[in-house]
Amino acid sequence: MKFSSMTELLERVENIVREAGAILMDHVLAAHVHEKGRTDFVTDADTAVQALIQKRLYALDDSIQFMGEEKDNGDIVRGEPVWILDPVDGTTNLIHNFQHSAISLALAKGDCVLLGVIYNPFSGEMFTATQGGGARLNGNVIHVSDAKTLADSLCSAGTNPGRRDQADAAFARMRALYERCHDIRRIGAASVELCYIACGRLDGYCENGLRPWDFAAGKLIVEEAGGRLTGYDGKPLDLYADRSDVLATNGHIHDEILPLM
Repeated sequence: MKFSSMTELLERVENIVREAGAILMDHVLAAHVHEKGRTDFVTDADTAVQALIQKRLYALDDSIQFMGEEKDNGDIVRGEPVWILDPVDGTTNLIHNFQHSAISLALAKGDCVLLGVIYNPFSGEMFTATQGGGARLNGNVIHVSDAKTLADSLCSAGTNPGRRDQADAAFARMRALYERCHDIRRIGAASVELCYIACGRLDGYCENGLRPWDFAAGKLIVEEAGGRLTGYDGKPLDLYADRSDVLATNGHIHDEILPLM
């Protein structure tokens, strides 16, 4: 890679993602909706953000692979450096002007995430992390909460709306958490929910069927903030799996939640 330090690269990437955030807030682009499935949508904002970021990243270093939600990723070589982008995480939120949508961008090599940036332009919040460098919100260091038990926690549970056949299991997990914690929240954007774990707004979050671009950047941000992220079986996640069942916590309550999954 063509950078003297990860700090330098992060600064460049932050600028790119912030530039793309202006597209995310373009109501005309967001209003042009195309259905990929009954509950799976893409807007002109999704494609425009991905095109801009891909172009800017190639200009930085054209030797790094690019994995994006709105492209065929069959050519990605495992083990080689790769950008992993979700141009709009929370597209359904964007369509309904429910202002919890974000751009999620990670740089990974093999199973290791080296850099992560998640930006919600509606709130102006940019979450960042580099491997071994800690996690930050708008430049300020963040940490997970210190809640020690599930009974003292606020949690979030995803519904994976694209898999209605798995709804009973998803809502059973949500109910199991609800019975044992303060309350449940549902934001509808995995990257944002992972960031909320990292900065202590949430203590636990679970969702099944996430794609690599849904959680790659958030994984690093959570871990660098002191949290923990695994599959429902407690094992490390595979960044290259088609879909993953994800549990993220502040670390303290992880083992207490795992049996509920």
